[in-house]
Amino acid sequence: MKSKIWLSSPHMGNMEQVFVKEAFDTNWIAPLGPHVNGFEADLQGFTGAGHAAALSSGTAALHLALIMLGVKAGDEVICQSFTFSASANPIVYQGAMPVFVDSEKETWNMCPVALEEAIRDRMDKGKKPAAIIAVHLYGMPAKMDEIGAVAKKYDIPVIEDAAEALGSHIKGKMCGTFGKLNILSFNGNKIITTSGGGALVSEDGELIAKARFLATQARDNAPHYQHSHIGYNYRMSNVVAAIGRGQMVVLNDRVAARRANYDRYVRLFGEINAKGYHIELLPEPEGFFSNRWLTTVTIDPEKNMGIIREDVRLALEAENIESRPLWKPMHLQPVFADAPFYGDGTSERLFDQGLCLPSGSNLVEDDWQRIEAELLQLFV
Repeated sequence: MKSKIWLSSPHMGNMEQVFVKEAFDTNWIAPLGPHVNGFEADLQGFTGAGHAAALSSGTAALHLALIMLGVKAGDEVICQSFTFSASANPIVYQGAMPVFVDSEKETWNMCPVALEEAIRDRMDKGKKPAAIIAVHLYGMPAKMDEIGAVAKKYDIPVIEDAAEALGSHIKGKMCGTFGKLNILSFNGNKIITTSGGGALVSEDGELIAKARFLATQARDNAPHYQHSHIGYNYRMSNVVAAIGRGQMVVLNDRVAARRANYDRYVRLFGEINAKGYHIELLPEPEGFFSNRWLTTVTIDPEKNMGIIREDVRLALEAENIESRPLWKPMHLQPVFADAPFYGDGTSERLFDQGLCLPSGSNLVEDDWQRIEAELLQLFV
């Protein structure tokens, strides 16, 4: 069998083992430690954020963000529908109801028009949303200026889910710095990884300090174990943070490699479209910079001689090349069947027609030749 070409696999550099060895040599194997502090400082330096808390996952960061904003049982939280379920699940952890908002076509992220429609309708029904969760999908920044303006108009705090967007920015302002609270993810398939991990980022130092406290089981300042609040085991370990510090060294290289992948796909599909097909990629709006975590395409069968997204996915799978449909919108998920939704069907069309292509920063020329050969054979 041919070797597997993964959608987005971990890509280690030269420094991760050096930092991890230091953790072992100094016996800092327990949770917390100097590498956690160092990793937080690295994240602050890269994003320009004032404060960061390294945590066990991006989901943990989002859960703590909701807690910091006082989201409680019976509240409603607006969430982008076109995303991974981890963006919405923590809302339910708090006993709140997600209210899903559709995407706009230019970035595939939360539509500011639909957002305002949702807010006004929920308020008319006597429920002012407690927070807004906006996501930067596949590394493409959402329209944060417009989303922020709507949020400010109605005085609703924004949580920025930048799990897929470390290294992306809008006019130089880094993703992960637009919301009141912002989350990052370092899961195994992200642009950099700590194997599993995340971070909560904010300009509000008091909120980050409180999040750190809750993330370490909310242990009060006492010589014995005393707890006045419910806490969580959400802090990142020193060993995991050591991996993250090594990954930060190569982050700019990883962004450059992912963007080069996108450019190569642009050339490939330019060649394919010259044959009469119409495969579409997602360009950057003016002033937007995407880390191109994953390169995605949409395949409308009416414009592509009846070829559908699944034809492409299955053809690649037969050659042991991983690809993946775009996220199934949250408002279509059985677990959220009763949640309100506001939109025009944009995310549903994207799900029906969209595909994520192999985008790892560690793709080699032999991988590319296999990917290109299969796609050129399919689109003859």
